[in-house]
Amino acid sequence: MNPAIEEQLATNLYFDQGFGCEAAKILPGEYYFTNKPMLIVTVLGSCVAACIRDRVSGIGGMNHFMLPDAGSESGSPTSASMRYGAYAMEVLINQLLKAGARRENLDAKVFGGGNVLRGFTAINVGERNAQFVRNYLHAEKIRILAEDLNDVHPRKVYFFPGTGKVLVKKLKQLNNYTLVRREQDYASRLQANVMDGDADSF
Repeated sequence: MNPAIEEQLATNLYFDQGFGCEAAKILPGEYYFTNKPMLIVTVLGSCVAACIRDRVSGIGGMNHFMLPDAGSESGSPTSASMRYGAYAMEVLINQLLKAGARRENLDAKVFGGGNVLRGFTAINVGERNAQFVRNYLHAEKIRILAEDLNDVHPRKVYFFPGTGKVLVKKLKQLNNYTLVRREQDYASRLQANVMDGDADSF
């Protein structure tokens, strides 16, 4: 079952003056992978990002996703939510493998899951996202080399797939509601997908 909101390859490509290289900015529900010496950047609140690379070839990528809050409906809403997270991870891993990465060489660094959507749900969305990405990578036997998860601050993450280097900036004085609005909108659309499994596009 494919989620209604499918992972999309990021289209926001630009030249980053600060780092002097080509860059791709990813938004919620997007991912990007490359074998070029470039930068992938995203800003995370409650969402999580997995930076995954082949430590031998340098092929790597990043995703940016959130588990839908399935609530307490009948059936098994948690498993429906987990299926979405697994799909988001599989898309990135499969693209890396198609590009020439080898599964046994994959390492990961994971970020996000901050409690920035307070009041949005009774369940801490960020904490669930963080625990999911840890569990998923453990089950797939992909080593987590570094993590910066949970807390209450949004993060800006810079990932250099060629070297595996990641820079994380905590946005402690973020006086900009764009991030929270973007994640709330994304979460609402995910929730609509869980409630209506027949939807296949928005």
